[in-house]
Parts: sequence; C-alpha cells; structure tokens
Amino acid sequence: MLVLGIETTCDETAAALVERAPDGSGRILSNIVRSQIEEHARFGGVVPEIAARAHVDLLDGIIERAMQEAGVGFAQLGGVAAAAGPGLIGGVIVGLTTAKAIAMVHDTPLVAVNHLEAHALTPRLTDGIEFPYCLFLASGGHTQIVAVTGVGQYVRLGTTVDDAIGEAFDKVAKMLGLPYPGGPQVERAAAGGDATRFAFPRPMQGRPDANFSLSGLKTAVRTEASRLAEITPQDVSDLCASFQAAVLDSTADRLSVGLRLFREKFGAPRALVAAGGVAANQAIRGALDEVAQQAGTQLIMPPPALCTDNGAMIAWAGAERLALGLTDTMEAQPRARWLLDANATAPTGYGKTRAGF
Repeated sequence: MLVLGIETTCDETAAALVERAPDGSGRILSNIVRSQIEEHARFGGVVPEIAARAHVDLLDGIIERAMQEAGVGFAQLGGVAAAAGPGLIGGVIVGLTTAKAIAMVHDTPLVAVNHLEAHALTPRLTDGIEFPYCLFLASGGHTQIVAVTGVGQYVRLGTTVDDAIGEAFDKVAKMLGLPYPGGPQVERAAAGGDATRFAFPRPMQGRPDANFSLSGLKTAVRTEASRLAEITPQDVSDLCASFQAAVLDSTADRLSVGLRLFREKFGAPRALVAAGGVAANQAIRGALDEVAQQAGTQLIMPPPALCTDNGAMIAWAGAERLALGLTDTMEAQPRARWLLDANATAPTGYGKTRAGF
C-alpha cells in the first residue's frame, strides 16, 4: 500500500511517500521537508499568517518533488493522508484541503491524521515495535506520557499542567537573547556551561502522578538572569546548562512514575518510546536511556529527522489506519486542538493545560 502524507501544522511544509507491506513493515520512498525558519527568525517565533501563506506557496511543489523522488503516480496511491490537527489552523486548512482535492480527483481514500498520533506511531515505521509501549511525546506545545496499546488506542498517563518542554526551551532562549529556534540554541549553549552554578528547582519531583510543570522553572531562570548586572556569554551558557539539567532531572522523575503507572495498568511495556522535536536533544536522549535501563526496558527513538515534523510520519499513520479500514470523508474538519486520548481532561487543581493544543 502506497500512501502520500502531507504535513502543514506549523512551520514545516512537508510531503512524503511511504509503503506499508502486508506484514506491517514500512518503507519510506521519499520525504521532502521545507523548513520556514528563515521566514520566522526575525520575529523570534512562528507567525501563523506567514506560515499559512508559505504553505500555500510551497506545498504543490513539494508534493510534486515527493512523487517524482518516489517514482510513482497518483493512480498508484492506496490513500492520501494529511495532518488535520492539532496545529496552526491556517496551515492545517492548507494541507487538508490539498489532500481532499487529490483524493477527489484521483478517487483515492482520504485519512485525516492526528499529528500527535503520527508521532506516536512513527517507531512502528522505523523499528517495527509491537504494542503496547509507553510513549514520551515532547513536541512543540505538547509534553505527555501516553500508553499506546493499538492504532487509535491511547491512554494519557501524564501531561504538562502549564508550559510544555519545547515551549520552556524556546522561552528561556528568548529571555537570554538567543536566536530562533530556541531549543537547539539552548542545548548548544549548555554544552559550554556549568550546570551546577545555578540551583534551579526540579518541578513536580517526587509526586505520585506523572504530570509535568515547567512554568516555575522558567521563572527561576528569569529571576537569576535579572540578578546579573551584565549577562556575559558564559553567564548564558551557565544559565542554559543549569536549566537543562533541571529539565533532565524533572523529566527522568516524571517518566519513572509514568512507567510505573503503565506497568500497573497495562503490564510491562515493549519499550519506552520518545518522539517529537524535543527528543532530538542529545542530553535528553541520554537521560531517557538511563530511565529506560532503570525500568528494565529498552529506549526506542526515531532518527532525528523523523522526530521533527515531516510527511513520512503522516503517511505512515495514514497507512496504519487504512490497514484497519479507517478512512475519512470529505467532511473531515481541520482542528486547532485535538486530544490524542479522547477521554483525557485537564489535570485538576492546576489550571489550564496546553496538552490539547
């Protein structure tokens, strides 16, 4: 089964062709991604209107390149999948509308993919992992621990109660004057810093639930930075190193609890899987590997290029759903918010969560 995947939820315009074999294995035939970093860099973050216009300008050409690189025509497709949310609504509309047009013209099944589900299922494409597994999803405005028990079957075990990890990295970068995108810049600066210089809190550590909170840690960084008369490059490196160390300790603690909750509800996980752009951070990867070893399971992480937003993960999620006979009609709606676990609610007692973004 050949599936075309389209991704336009944020600031990457992407298309890919993925083949799913009858035995459930997958193969990427093409994966074209056009980042919009340059378009948004001078604003210090993604501007939704600019992103949507760029998707309009770029998407047709990127789909054409993906088809040519894969060496296939539209008549050979078994389906066309597009990320229908969650994400910036203007971009989501562009991708989903394009997928609908292709499906209508070529009489091809349509799959409206949850972007978060695409991240959740990517390890089945790259590593052929079987269900169930424990997913640490850290992508943009999302930080969640999820039990993945089947295609479309997700139970959220923990979530952020305020800022997601990616958001916290970006905001710390901005307050320290680092360029956009902030996450990689913080990681780079931290490599030359002293992680023991600033004693930042480890949010939520020791709590029996598996939720995350980064807002207080972000505020602590701002407070320490404001106490410095003049922030030198070494100060920035030390602040980033101390901040990142606190994130690593907090994440390790939260995941340890999440894995315990997983075992209590679903038995031993096949693996601890990390997905999303934050998983590309090498320091975080090292911390996750240690958590997995302590829990007696393996860590599985897609290659960095498949952790960030891309069309291959959308195509694969579409293929997984098509294999079960799950398709969508032309009435499928774009969504700015779309929970992965349909039964999940905001954590009580904390205020509004961003986990459904």
